Amino acid sequence: MEKIIIATGNKDKFSEIKEIWKNIDIDISWLGQYPEMESVEETASTLKGNALLKAKYSYERLGYPSVADDTGLFVEYLNGSPGVYSSRYAGEEATYEDNVDKLLLELKGVPHEKRKAEFRCAVCLYKGDEPVFTEGVVPGFITEKRKGNEGFGYDPVFQLASSGKTFATMSPEEKNSISHRYISFKKMGTIIKNFKKVGK
Repeated sequence: MEKIIIATGNKDKFSEIKEIWKNIDIDISWLGQYPEMESVEETASTLKGNALLKAKYSYERLGYPSVADDTGLFVEYLNGSPGVYSSRYAGEEATYEDNVDKLLLELKGVPHEKRKAEFRCAVCLYKGDEPVFTEGVVPGFITEKRKGNEGFGYDPVFQLASSGKTFATMSPEEKNSISHRYISFKKMGTIIKNFKKVGK
């Protein structure tokens, strides 16, 4: 593999992934460079299923090995919601702000100990044969209000269990060294390096 497509149209996400893979000697593109590509409807019931849908769509239309992820925030008090609907929790056209507002409203008055949550990221590599998956999980809590201005999505309200910081109070470098996306894409990066060694 000399070239891989990151099957996302989200520039923030692509920037994170490119930073995580900065030591992999491979040409990395993303769907923002292919305006003819339409977004894939995420109809699967799992993160892995949605990641496969996106990676397979990219591979079949562009002809290059493709990697896609699906990331979800799973809140224990909400029985795992927003889960696979995290990016559209407040509606199909929801902004980051809309989704965070809805989450905070749903958890209004809920005490800290019942605000447990996990960020999960499933990554799929598809190149025309058996798909390959990796996963990353980071435990934490949902804060009562936004904290920090870095990151995107739910980062201002996701407080890590390990440090007590929200992702939005961390520098991109700090977040990229511990996040669910870092864990899953780091694992996938190792797999891709091994594929390169054997010429797959």
